[in-house]
Amino acid sequence: MIPLLDLVVQYNTIKPEIDAAIQEVLNSAKFILGPNEKTFEQEAAQYLGVKHAVGVASGTDALVIALRALGIGPGDEVIVPAYSFFATAGTVLTVGATPVFVDIDPKTYLIDIEQVSRAITQRTRAIMPVHLYGQAADIDEINKIAAEHGLKVVEDNAQAFGATYHGTHTGALGDLGCLSFFPSKNLGAYGDAGMVTTNDDKLAELVTMLRTHGWKKKYFPELLGYNSRLDEMQAAILRVKLKHVDAWNTRRREIVEVYNAHLGTAGIAIPTVAPDRTHVYHLYIIRVKNRESLKELLKQRGIASEIYYPQPLHLAAPCRELGWVEGSLPVAEQAAQETLALPLYPEMTDEQINEVITTVIELAE
Repeated sequence: MIPLLDLVVQYNTIKPEIDAAIQEVLNSAKFILGPNEKTFEQEAAQYLGVKHAVGVASGTDALVIALRALGIGPGDEVIVPAYSFFATAGTVLTVGATPVFVDIDPKTYLIDIEQVSRAITQRTRAIMPVHLYGQAADIDEINKIAAEHGLKVVEDNAQAFGATYHGTHTGALGDLGCLSFFPSKNLGAYGDAGMVTTNDDKLAELVTMLRTHGWKKKYFPELLGYNSRLDEMQAAILRVKLKHVDAWNTRRREIVEVYNAHLGTAGIAIPTVAPDRTHVYHLYIIRVKNRESLKELLKQRGIASEIYYPQPLHLAAPCRELGWVEGSLPVAEQAAQETLALPLYPEMTDEQINEVITTVIELAE
């Protein structure tokens, strides 16, 4: 069986480092907002090139807290792509605001810049681009549109840790960046974990307050916040993994080059990389008309695959009352019917890579 991702193999390659980091936390008995959490914030901020990095409990919490820090709530609108993990839209709903969906580019699956401006109304407060599958959205254009209309930009950077745009890391390109360290991510914890990044001192202060009950001073809340802190154990694990993430991302790109060289010449739609950016391939996405049958046939051959995502956001049940109907955003809807993720992780062997290629080409035909 070739899995979509093999975290056991990854753990075994760094086992001494991970085990030592975990043991250190156990020995210290400092489990909440301890020294590893603080140091990881500093290390992540330095890596990304931002002034502030604030650890929180998950990528979803990062988005909620970022929106709250901007004062976004009932009566406000946030522009989001129609094709992403549901948290992109769900967090907007969670703070009481309205997600306004726009379609995606058919080749990159990133938010369609031309449609962003048309979606702006008097109620729009922010644009939330998603760096989907590990590739930066067209952030320069998004920032330009935002500046023209007095809007904020919140990067959903859950899938693109280590990716760059014109040489700058994603997560350092908007007013706020939101990261997920879910275990399957390129930089993944061994549980839920997330982070909010910013160069704005005031926003950083608000995010820090919001993650811990609205406190500046312990036990004295100044606003309604959350209990959403990056766990010390996860921070220790992430500190170990951060040292390896660039090498892992490089290996991902090497595997993708092999995939593309063979699958692309076989007539299968392979990922498109837009100019002036470095893709980190959180997921390797192909596009086929007979996706369901291909997925089942791959399963029978012992090769895992997965659908990211089977439903565009505007057609999800919690969004139905917003008035979107099937056919509203056709590019996203078609992508939801045709995209398929193939196995991709840095520890894949050449034998596994070749088996995936040979099998996909045979079955796709």
